[in-house]
Amino acid sequence: MDIKIHSIRFDADIKLLTFIRGKLEKLNLFYDDIIGAEVFLRLSRSQDAENKVTEIRLNIPGAELFAKRKTRTFEESTDLAVEALRRQIMKRKSKLKRA
Repeated sequence: MDIKIHSIRFDADIKLLTFIRGKLEKLNLFYDDIIGAEVFLRLSRSQDAENKVTEIRLNIPGAELFAKRKTRTFEESTDLAVEALRRQIMKRKSKLKRA
């Protein structure tokens, strides 16, 4: 799987990038044919504490899955976005089995 991570208007540290790559690699356990993933990390302009936004676009054959989450930390928003993508993958796999 080809993983591209973009941190917008800030520099992400190696620890965060490694964490994100590890989470995305685990999605291969649920679906083998993942082509690639594109991750966008950004700080929202809101004044509240929940201003860390993670957007993940996952390319699979025949579809493009997307999840966006906003929380207090990038790790937490990544966890939630990856979990949302896992649910989308499972839903897609069950539809393909029925067809």
